[in-house]
Amino acid sequence: MKKTKFFLFILALMVGYIFVNVISICQYSRKDETCQADVAIVLGASTYNGQVSPVYRERIHHALHLYNNGYVKKLIMTGGLGKGNDISDAHAAKQYALSKNMPAEDILTEDTSAITQENLENAKKIMDENGYGTALIVSDPLHMKRAMLLAKDIGITAYSSPTSTTRYVSLRTKIPFVMREMFFYVGYKWYRILNYLFSNV
Repeated sequence: MKKTKFFLFILALMVGYIFVNVISICQYSRKDETCQADVAIVLGASTYNGQVSPVYRERIHHALHLYNNGYVKKLIMTGGLGKGNDISDAHAAKQYALSKNMPAEDILTEDTSAITQENLENAKKIMDENGYGTALIVSDPLHMKRAMLLAKDIGITAYSSPTSTTRYVSLRTKIPFVMREMFFYVGYKWYRILNYLFSNV
């Protein structure tokens, strides 16, 4: 009986912990810190044979809005070579932006990343190489909580600028996305804790 109660107590703690993090991610998705910055970092999404996915397209549209309205001077497209593709996601994003009359000289790319953390790490290198100090992070709203934590840890002076035209609008698309984000967000938080503990042993 005691073991059963203990198990139920642990299970309740786990469910509560998951619930709190899901709520936190959802609440943060409404945070918009759009302001003037040096660059906009467009976090990568899928492309197919040089064509940007609907998700990536809306992120690019938002970045173009930021550029055209004077919020940023440059865009940094991110994303490496996806499976079955001949060109990187970042290059496909650049080509799409060019088709929307974006000046080529104002589009920078990083072409080797596969995950969000690498998107931001590589973008930070580009910022450092060009003397850029501040960035707007562009992605879907439910992605922003994890992305901003990563940006902070990488050392980017960043502000959240979620796209208002996200493709994740129905419960059918939102629920899997938020659960995925919860998994990676919680995993990264525990990685930070363990890394801190072991680095101070």
